[in-house]
Amino acid sequence: MIRCMRGPAEATTVTSIAMTAPDLEQSSSCAAELASLQPGTPISRELALRLIRCGDDVLPALLSAARAAKENFKPGVITYSRKVFIPLTNLCRDYCGYCTFRRDPGQPGAHTMTPEEVLAVARAGQTLGCTEALFSLGDKPELLFPEMRETLRHLGYRSTLHYLEAMCELVLRETSLLPHPNPGLLSAEWITRLAAVSPSMGLMLETTSSDLLAPGAAHDNAPDKVPAKRLRTIVEAGKQQVPFTTGLLIGIGETLEDRVDTLIAIRALHQRYGHIQEVIVQNFRAKAAIPMAHAPEPSHGEMLRAVAVARLLMPNVNIQAPPNLNAPYYEELLDAGINDWGGISPLTPDYINPEKPWPHLEQLRVRTQTKGFQLRQRLPIYPEFLPRLNSRSGLLAEKLHAARNHNGLARETRAA
Repeated sequence: MIRCMRGPAEATTVTSIAMTAPDLEQSSSCAAELASLQPGTPISRELALRLIRCGDDVLPALLSAARAAKENFKPGVITYSRKVFIPLTNLCRDYCGYCTFRRDPGQPGAHTMTPEEVLAVARAGQTLGCTEALFSLGDKPELLFPEMRETLRHLGYRSTLHYLEAMCELVLRETSLLPHPNPGLLSAEWITRLAAVSPSMGLMLETTSSDLLAPGAAHDNAPDKVPAKRLRTIVEAGKQQVPFTTGLLIGIGETLEDRVDTLIAIRALHQRYGHIQEVIVQNFRAKAAIPMAHAPEPSHGEMLRAVAVARLLMPNVNIQAPPNLNAPYYEELLDAGINDWGGISPLTPDYINPEKPWPHLEQLRVRTQTKGFQLRQRLPIYPEFLPRLNSRSGLLAEKLHAARNHNGLARETRAA
């Protein structure tokens, strides 16, 4: 059962109180177009805009079309990556209105991990069958904070990116885990350097709307969240054929049209370069200690619509949504066309959303099976992108070969 309405507040968000004649005509038109869709054929921007606004009467047809598109793409299976979350540093020069991860030097919880701490987490994850070391960190904090420059000098590195590169190489050399860095904006040179020590990397586009850079908006005082800059990084990764994870963040002040346009921008980059291995649809969650503490969260219905539209816009791309941010009904995202749960850790919390614990892997398996799918563990790089790395040699190639099974998924050492 799809729970599209869980209270009065959501009722006004998700659907109209009364359907007018034009509403009914548009619903009928949307339903007819959904019925005529061919799985595997991307929908137009115009249809996406209508569907993301659809009423509850059309929602079942939308979800049915999205699930059919997913099954046409990767039938019967839902994947996840068993990971450790390594918050290399939470110092950051960006002040986003929704973030509890970042810190200024001297604030409680401000921390830059030492190599010993990084290696200890990676080794502990290895014993639990993890195959991914997800590196998350603030964007170039040394450009704003002299304290970070001093920390880097003490560690023996010129920049946060130099330190990240060394820690990816350390994990690659000393453990069986594969690094997946999310370091923020990157130059062409740094994409090349990090690609030598990681099979994939990521940067959330979040939104193409520059309106969120306005004073008081979510990206006010966040110089690295300028959409054009983030698009430039994704383009450069495409030019270098680096398997890349990106996505949108919904509920941070953008419009429904902005959500569609962000997905369209990602689709256009993938059509040009073919390197988008995964699109994440992530929902904003309010927290007490952020400027957006009282901002409304996206409703469950909004999330289902955004995921389903993402699937129909990109029917042959991996679509992921985080289960911990969509509890307790996260399994209903499977009806909207996702084929992946993203990174799940048996060891480390979600440092970006620490109040939202990962589901236990056995619970995730049961809920996935209840929806008719088998749960499978993957690597941080998806199987279809492994051929891009066949020309690689050296340590990264050796570790990839050791970690993969005959299907290109993770060689599981423990039951998921």
